Amino acid sequence: MAQMRAARFDGYGAPEVLYEGRVPRPEAGPDQILVRVHASTVNGGELMLRSGRLSPLTGRRFPKGIGIDFAGEVAAVGAEVSGLAVGDRVWGFVGRTGGSATAEYVAVRPDRVSHSPEGLDSVEAVSLTAGGTTGITALRDKAQVKPGDRVLVRGASGGVGSVVVQLAKAMGTHVTALAGARNLDFVLGLGTDEVFDYATTGPEELARLERFDAIIDIVATDLPAYRRLLTPDGRLVAVSIGSFASLSRLLWATVTRSRRMGFFSGNPTTALFSDLAGYAERGEVRPVVDTVHELAEIADAHRALEAGGVRGKHVIRLI
Repeated sequence: MAQMRAARFDGYGAPEVLYEGRVPRPEAGPDQILVRVHASTVNGGELMLRSGRLSPLTGRRFPKGIGIDFAGEVAAVGAEVSGLAVGDRVWGFVGRTGGSATAEYVAVRPDRVSHSPEGLDSVEAVSLTAGGTTGITALRDKAQVKPGDRVLVRGASGGVGSVVVQLAKAMGTHVTALAGARNLDFVLGLGTDEVFDYATTGPEELARLERFDAIIDIVATDLPAYRRLLTPDGRLVAVSIGSFASLSRLLWATVTRSRRMGFFSGNPTTALFSDLAGYAERGEVRPVVDTVHELAEIADAHRALEAGGVRGKHVIRLI
């Protein structure tokens, strides 16, 4: 059986558990496509997976792969698949049960991909996937923002936040952002209307401003204090789990179907990727790449993301 390179780990732990291994290359089933992956990224959820914080869900069968998003080209098409052909440039998501995207090849269902944006190479394209699909879902579908709304984005400089602020501006909103001190000018350059150092500007200081119609919270800590910054019809949408206390509150908000606060776990499909491609091709969002790593440097990429202060995405290049 043909082999391929892939990121692997044999036990939970620090970034050092990650390595470049060799595994059997997947084949496309009749309802799948095989994608030759050009680039993947490192996301916050993968840090939790690798460290073992999700072990009650992910179990203790090793070795494991890692990675959720990818950009590349179609290498094979299953007999039941239409609309895609070998050589098409695509981007997508492996799905919650799909496998590991940080590998040379991945077999996925076609409803998890779309054609990638014209004018972007694979490294640029993949830097938008997680933040872009999360941002569209959070802003458009969950918070239902409209032009003129006031939006607060917490964690605005990272791989998700840097795309969310651009999408919020593209949707015609007034964007206030929170980021680290060294990233304030960077976040202003993304188009935000105002940006504050999160270390010196907390909920008490923000309460002096006008209330927010939507808060997109990539940090997801101290949720009650930030929820008090909303307008009467405003909504806080958390896109991560910052603490056990936050998890408890978000689960309760989900159970009670709260209109004020919500959480979602992204599981994007073709329509969402196609919408994101439109924003990119119109120039309304641009890629923000912090660092490009080779596959053998996967541990370094995780270490860098954990260190914080990120500007955009850490990308793993496979070709």
